[in-house]
Amino acid sequence: MSEQLRVVAVADADSFVKWSASLLGSVPGIRPHLLLVKTPLTASAAQERTALAGAGLDASAVSRITFREAAGWLEAQRPDVVLLAGRGPFVRLMGRVIDTLSRRPVTVAGLPGMAIPAQRGALEYRRHADLLVVHSHREERAFEELGRRIGVHVPTALATLPFAKTRARMLSPELARVSGGRGVLVAERPAEGLLRPAATDLVFASQALVPMDREERAEIAATLVKAAKADPDRRIVVKLRSRPGEAETHLEHDAYTDLLEGRRPSNLVFSYDSMADALSTAAGLVTVSSTAAIEAVALGVPVIALDSFGVSKSLLNTVFVGSGLLGGRSEVVAGRFRHPHPNWLRDNYFHPQVESTWWQRVEELVAQRRAGILPPRTVQYGRGGAVKAAWHRASVLGAEDRTVSGRLALALGAPATRAIVAVRAGRRAPGLGTWAEAATDYTLEPNPFHDSIRR
Repeated sequence: MSEQLRVVAVADADSFVKWSASLLGSVPGIRPHLLLVKTPLTASAAQERTALAGAGLDASAVSRITFREAAGWLEAQRPDVVLLAGRGPFVRLMGRVIDTLSRRPVTVAGLPGMAIPAQRGALEYRRHADLLVVHSHREERAFEELGRRIGVHVPTALATLPFAKTRARMLSPELARVSGGRGVLVAERPAEGLLRPAATDLVFASQALVPMDREERAEIAATLVKAAKADPDRRIVVKLRSRPGEAETHLEHDAYTDLLEGRRPSNLVFSYDSMADALSTAAGLVTVSSTAAIEAVALGVPVIALDSFGVSKSLLNTVFVGSGLLGGRSEVVAGRFRHPHPNWLRDNYFHPQVESTWWQRVEELVAQRRAGILPPRTVQYGRGGAVKAAWHRASVLGAEDRTVSGRLALALGAPATRAIVAVRAGRRAPGLGTWAEAATDYTLEPNPFHDSIRR
């Protein structure tokens, strides 16, 4: 298209702010804007600054509004494309807003990181989108199969994960997969462009959801302390997503700040800087299943994806099977970081840039919408009508929803929802597509994390 398209990302939580800003920042020749809608998860000003660092989106192209202002704002701006960037219930709520606009934009949705396993709820909540952005060939296949299984068809298109763009080419097969010692990388011939200045930090990318068990999280904390004591000249950096009083995308229990209280060696530190900043001084990254592993690989930083608690869908780490990155706690202490196996890369987030055609697909959809041949995909609530809609709105907005209908719907809906979840849990049968088996890249069951948006 010759003219500049007006593209608005609508987001709330920090990880979605980072992802949507970086995704739009990678598209040349558009007029991008980031609209932050106030919910219990909305990124703070400090989180916003961190998320926008290096995203390619100017801070002047960001607005903050309440949900009640969203319809009027979008009606006045008349965007060509809206990128809905939030957890599933938020995306569906904003989809209802899109349905009210007199000039309907093309609606795009996606997830802010690795999406293996493809989750039933992730697709169900985004079924009204004109396009679902995925970030690997493996995700394409997983969501296609999931959609076939549950009868939900949402067209997908491939993008390069924004945080992996610095590594446009595959790793050279000659690059060694395991480091030879603490912070020392051994390679016969490093891939072109991957030589980095000397760095010594061990960076741990913490996650709110995994592992869920307090004892397992305490074991990780103990491992980090042991690593710090094993080499006092090396910093152990615990990269955190939120400061005290801030929200983040997922609700964290047993925070590492609490688990490490009173037992931190001086070289074990907390960081709230961007992951890019943390990786700039990293000799290696440790995580269970954070997308930070992909960001590290893109920069040539070796990784250990912890498998000390197993490899399972519930740990969100089956994506690393065959990568060569899986390792245990003793390897963290010894600093035996790894580079990924070259054969794993192309199918898992490091496909050639030419295969990322999501924006071309968006332009095609805009042309179809303007020609009147792209039918709207509207949000359908089904049974429950206005009461269900009020409950859903209040669930997403929390204290920001001040309506009587919302309060009443929450009072009635909360116990009913718990009962429905309990009944569905009792009906689950073992087999393909469950959270308990690792042979598939999708789940047919609701997720097990009990991760409410209301805080």
